[in-house]
Amino acid sequence: MTYASSTTALLLAAGRGTRFDPNGLQNKLLAPLPDGTPVACAAARALLVVLPHVTAVVRPGAEALAHALNDAGCDVVFATDAERGMGASLAAGIRATENAEGWIVALADMPWISSATIESIARHVDGGASVVAPIYRGRRGHPVGFGSMHRDALLALDGDVGARGILESADVTSFDVDDAGVLADIDTFADLHRQR
Repeated sequence: MTYASSTTALLLAAGRGTRFDPNGLQNKLLAPLPDGTPVACAAARALLVVLPHVTAVVRPGAEALAHALNDAGCDVVFATDAERGMGASLAAGIRATENAEGWIVALADMPWISSATIESIARHVDGGASVVAPIYRGRRGHPVGFGSMHRDALLALDGDVGARGILESADVTSFDVDDAGVLADIDTFADLHRQR
């Protein structure tokens, strides 16, 4: 670890991934990347290089995913109301890490974010920034950092809107990155073979 951050990472892994497999037979987060690493585990490892505490939020019934993420080094919590959307899953992660000094919220279907980008976000949050987001070629990407002043607002999230309202009302610290991974998620089988 190059930088010891006091920020906690939340890895949101409770979605259904229906565009990847409409039948729901294969969890895209367990699908292997070309090097054999499951998608969610690759996303977790990038966070764990920088952040000592990574909590993954999964849906009930996703025990195989929970075990894989636990083996990768994450704490795992089940979002019992994950069906209500990303906001509900994010709130479940905040409840499980309520005493954190700040959070970096990452999506488990985005395995190509560089650890350098994550470290930059962590440094901003540790330095007192309210909300932090990377920008790649003019587009805001993931993950997003939140200072502890947003604890109550994050705990109150529900539904599928996520933290959009906080992003729209807060003072967002944005910085440019040369990291296309901040925009690259996995929605289809073809995406598994996308170049980093």
